Amino acid sequence: MGFESPTPIQEEVMHKAKAGRNVIGIAPTGTGKTLAFVLPTLMKLNYAQGDAPRALILAPTKELIMQIEADIEALSKYTTLRYVALYGGVGKQKQLEKVLAGVDIIVTTPRRFMEIYNHGAFRVKQINTFILDEADKMLDMGFLPQIRSVLDIIPMKKQNLLFSATFSSKVEALTQEFILDADKIEVAPQATTVSLIDQYRYRVPNLQTKINLLTHLLQDEEMSRVIVFVRTKKDASTIFRGLQGAVKGTLAVIHSNKEQNTRINAMRKFKAGEIRVMIATDVLSRGIDVELVTHVVNFDVPSKHEDYVHRVGRTGRAENEGVAYTFVNEAEVYHIRKIEKLIRQEVEELPIPLEVEVLATPKEEEINMLRVIDIQKKRDNPDYKGAFHEKQWKLRQTRKSKANSSKSGKWKVNNHSSSAKRKSSKNKRHK
Repeated sequence: MGFESPTPIQEEVMHKAKAGRNVIGIAPTGTGKTLAFVLPTLMKLNYAQGDAPRALILAPTKELIMQIEADIEALSKYTTLRYVALYGGVGKQKQLEKVLAGVDIIVTTPRRFMEIYNHGAFRVKQINTFILDEADKMLDMGFLPQIRSVLDIIPMKKQNLLFSATFSSKVEALTQEFILDADKIEVAPQATTVSLIDQYRYRVPNLQTKINLLTHLLQDEEMSRVIVFVRTKKDASTIFRGLQGAVKGTLAVIHSNKEQNTRINAMRKFKAGEIRVMIATDVLSRGIDVELVTHVVNFDVPSKHEDYVHRVGRTGRAENEGVAYTFVNEAEVYHIRKIEKLIRQEVEELPIPLEVEVLATPKEEEINMLRVIDIQKKRDNPDYKGAFHEKQWKLRQTRKSKANSSKSGKWKVNNHSSSAKRKSSKNKRHK
């Protein structure tokens, strides 16, 4: 596969995992955590045995499940081990048939695992290795109840391995709940980004100017394989339309509304170099290993600050250099400062190139940003009243109330007048 030596996390984890120890592995995105748990698991299982699964790997997204499955396929090429990937978005029947045929390793999301298990497709008593990948993302996505459901049915006596790019208080609480006597391996400070990534930021006033800046940057042909991360599906589609015809190379969009086959084909083409620019929501920020991504562009600043680490970690992988740009508007300054504190380094600010047209911010977008800034300030200082002060709010409510009363009075007068006219007209007709 072209690997000549293990990364630090691989060397430390494989040594402990092969010895049967419980392991908590904390390392930045792009340092090879997947190989660190897949290889010792394959060595432990060794060959196909029985029909029931012996190893269970949980991960948060379909894309990551498919990535882990690809690594297992490559590494188990000369073994008889059987593996099945289970995830939503596709029919259950084929997945059920694969499991019923006999399996040694199941790679799955928690929800789909429980769905297939409830069909009575397999027994869980033989599971002796349990791996939880991207634990922080799992908890961010609200998978804790499903993880607990899985832990309730699989054997208590087993080898446990947990991996995460960050070790938040939530992750720590989870490890204390189900991993006893574990070796914690942290090969780099928590939430650090790979040193091979050059990180820059631009202060950009609004959405349209961000599109103009992105269009300008993509004129550089050295940006040959680019991922553009954006917060919402709507903005992803807007950027796609804005870039079409304005930049060289093929563009594609990935987000949760896209059909599974569409997402799979787009990822395959991107990995093959057939797509130059991939526009994606954070569905692509975790665990997806695409070689030679030259640049990552954070079109907006993630409000979940750990996601910044995962986004920029899509480049600078496997000891290759990479560049990450982040576009920051007025309401996102708050988040970039928090991120800099998290990664313990300052992201260098660059001036917007003179060739980029800087447009005025539309009134509605400006008001939305001011509201967000107010919320941020109140979060840090509960006594802060903000631009929408309570007295101003009451004054506006009073004015609205008076205006409504006035309208109501006019309606009554007009209504009374109309009623009188109708009565007069009726009397005339009667006469």
